[in-house]
Amino acid sequence: MPMVKYNPFEVDDLPTGLRLFSDTVNRLLSDAQVRPWTPAVDIYETENELVLKADLPEVKMEDIDIRMENGTLALKGERKFENEQQRKGFHRVERSYGTFARYFTLPDTVEADKVRADYHNGVLTITLPKKEVAKPRQVKVQVNSN
Repeated sequence: MPMVKYNPFEVDDLPTGLRLFSDTVNRLLSDAQVRPWTPAVDIYETENELVLKADLPEVKMEDIDIRMENGTLALKGERKFENEQQRKGFHRVERSYGTFARYFTLPDTVEADKVRADYHNGVLTITLPKKEVAKPRQVKVQVNSN
């Protein structure tokens, strides 16, 4: 009797239900059009504002939705594949396409009515000004000596 090395990840050895599940997961992960897409975001703070920068290459401005509600900033949009007919000539599609949504909880110190957004070269910059009470200030403390 020949010895056969057991591989627990071998698809042929899986029961039918698990094999179907494995095939489905592999298909989802290999199809870039189905794979969820989440744009990269940097958030930094200056003395007067919070700044959020999101990489949104090849996303049209009309496909981006920015909303603020109840202390939450919602960034939604869609990166569309140019043309399904063009896809037939591709050898590999690794970039993800489709809708995305990111949500960020904002501090109470943000002035919601003064938020602005700029979109340039595929980078969305959202500037969130701070309220005056949140800005750092220096106070000279008088020291009494006895």
